[in-house]
Amino acid sequence: MKIAITGKGGVGKSTLAGVLAHLARRDGHRVLAVDADPDANLAAALGIPDDERRQIIPIAARTELIEERTGAKLKEFGQIFKLNPDISDVADRFGYDFGGIHVLVLGAIEAGGSGCACPENVFLRNLLTHIVLRRDEFVIMDMEAGIEHLGRGTARGVDMMVVVAEPTLQSVDTCLTITRLAEQIGVHCFGYAGNKIISPDDERYLLERLPRDRILGFIPHSPQVGLAHREGTSLFEKMDGDLRRAFGTIYGRILSQQKQG
Repeated sequence: MKIAITGKGGVGKSTLAGVLAHLARRDGHRVLAVDADPDANLAAALGIPDDERRQIIPIAARTELIEERTGAKLKEFGQIFKLNPDISDVADRFGYDFGGIHVLVLGAIEAGGSGCACPENVFLRNLLTHIVLRRDEFVIMDMEAGIEHLGRGTARGVDMMVVVAEPTLQSVDTCLTITRLAEQIGVHCFGYAGNKIISPDDERYLLERLPRDRILGFIPHSPQVGLAHREGTSLFEKMDGDLRRAFGTIYGRILSQQKQG
């Protein structure tokens, strides 16, 4: 299964991705957790200790690898380079194993409309396409806000796009824009996860503004989230009953919709 998690910046994408990765691993799946957000918070959300996180080198920073596979020197203009470099071994060789979860940090990916056809951008986009279309794992991708990182071929390989929403007008507008644009490039299975919910009014706010049949569940605002962030531990280890039920509901509905679709 391939899940892409997106939404407005700061809504809790990495937190949700980290917990879902642990839930999938708990259920015995081979899990590949991909951080495709230049802000790169997924390793911390998974609970990887700070000294270990510093050892993880983003793929975008592996200059020698990219130059070898593309046949071009980085930061030099006017070069001819391979548009389909060999990336079949990259996830296995350069990922980081943490508690049975294979973690891959991509680093910065240029926006699709920027016109950048530089070797590193081509390399990263081919790698992301390979992960979505060729890898036989439970893949969870923590995406940059928006859909710029997804090409048409990659988008069609995503089993579900989960859009995280806060009960605010700006967040809802971003969710609907992401949905509309993603449908245009071939994503047809969506789910919305409400986050930072304080009261029933927050739930109603989202239920009234997003498609009800696509809402996966609501995650309550909890001090446990901030505590996990401060301590650099996984929220999965800190969750109480309410949070466990909330994340479990979202996880279960993702699996259920995937089976139906």
